[in-house]
Amino acid sequence: MLRIPCPWCGTRDELEFVFGGQAHRVRPGAAVDDAVWTEYLFTRENPVGLHLERWSHAYGCGRWFNMARDTRTHAILKVYRPGEPRPEVGAEHG
Repeated sequence: MLRIPCPWCGTRDELEFVFGGQAHRVRPGAAVDDAVWTEYLFTRENPVGLHLERWSHAYGCGRWFNMARDTRTHAILKVYRPGEPRPEVGAEHG
């Protein structure tokens, strides 16, 4: 089980959180074609190594945050609040 550090509540068990998918995705505007919507809705990165993810502390404060995690080891490299820039993480994690 992961121990996830919520930026507001501190470290808690993974069971309190809900995975929200890939971080830093921008929703397309209303005037786009079906191909753009299909890409947005169904295409996701699935990297080996560094992955930037969204998480919600659903059974805690209820707030969303971003996490940089290594998918090979599940190591949590950085947790940061929405609106903060992408973290600088070492080359060994990407």
